[in-house]
Amino acid sequence: MASKSEGKEPVNEQMVANMYGAMRSELNQIYSKITELEMEVSEHSLVINAIQPLDQSRRCYRMIGGVLVERTIKEILPAVQRNKEGLEEVIARLNEALEKKKKEIADFEAKYKIRIKKSDSDVKDESSKKEGTAQGVLVGPASSSK
Repeated sequence: MASKSEGKEPVNEQMVANMYGAMRSELNQIYSKITELEMEVSEHSLVINAIQPLDQSRRCYRMIGGVLVERTIKEILPAVQRNKEGLEEVIARLNEALEKKKKEIADFEAKYKIRIKKSDSDVKDESSKKEGTAQGVLVGPASSSK
């Protein structure tokens, strides 16, 4: 009878915390998947922009299920565009799921009066991380022979 299901009310604070953690984890997974798919859409756009102006009868190679296939641009371009559109539809559905999950988490937080508190050291760590996130290359003046 101690089995945990989605519709069951949590019995104690630990179960509330576990359910909240699981919900936050699901939210992070949705964010990750959206980011991954947006990168794929970006790659598809790059391919489309690269091959669109080329001669339609030109040879083109495409990886399908781990197999490199030779076709013409005329055959490949519509397939890549369809894949991009499909990815965009999936991203739209994931964004809807993301909004539902955010609302579910907000309702859960309100129902169980959950507040996330940050200690002073966490706040200081975050501010120092923000300052140090920019990475670059420092190039000095060209050395001259002395």
